[in-house]
Amino acid sequence: MNLDSNTPAVITGGASGLGAATARALAQHGVKVALFDLNEEKGEALAQELGGVFCKVDVTSDESVDAGFEKSRAAIGQERILINCAGTGNAIKTISRNKETGEISHFPLDKFDLIIQINLVGTFRCIAKSAAGMATLEPINGERGAIVNTASVAAEDGQIGQASYSASKGGVVGMTLPIARDLSRELIRINTILPGIFDTPLLQGAPENVKQALGAQVPNPARLGAPEEYASLAIEMCRNPYFNGEDVRLDGAIRMAPR
Repeated sequence: MNLDSNTPAVITGGASGLGAATARALAQHGVKVALFDLNEEKGEALAQELGGVFCKVDVTSDESVDAGFEKSRAAIGQERILINCAGTGNAIKTISRNKETGEISHFPLDKFDLIIQINLVGTFRCIAKSAAGMATLEPINGERGAIVNTASVAAEDGQIGQASYSASKGGVVGMTLPIARDLSRELIRINTILPGIFDTPLLQGAPENVKQALGAQVPNPARLGAPEEYASLAIEMCRNPYFNGEDVRLDGAIRMAPR
């Protein structure tokens, strides 16, 4: 797919981190971008910088996502690219034992469900609604659209306390190929990136020695991933017409230990 002003893009979680880096990379190719996020301050500022549009969107809400697509399509046109970066996580063990009392408690199911709703159902919600719009377009060079999802290496080697996060990201990986098959006749491609340890807002507040210790766990290069490196792979997944139905780790060869 050619990346230019004729290929508008929607980026969920686009106000910061991986999403913001991808929005900048797309804009450098002339792509008109719409940023879906809950952070109005950062989202509006970045949209203004890139000449795009910000849409305050909660990916767990049908009404919010519908309103976001309505606003973005009115501003930049029907998107041909969707990049799903919206997501979050928590760290809670399946069961925990109080060290003082010995009392056993289990993972609060509402907190498990919240991560599934944001990372998995929210991603699928945006895919389904975006693909329905893409299907109305005339193909350009045999393509109507391209979708990129964000999973995590935790989908394959989740650590202690990551049951909900790993389940949500494993679901994103698991649905990629079936969706690629569902959308094949509509000339819409979909791929998923599994990032390792990246220097995103989640880690930017950590002390420098902590970030260096995390980066040292990566075999090569022994550092945290840069959001621009994620954006580079997302761009290639959009640009290369034979890239479809794939789940690709982007992690410097790290394999996560139990803790």
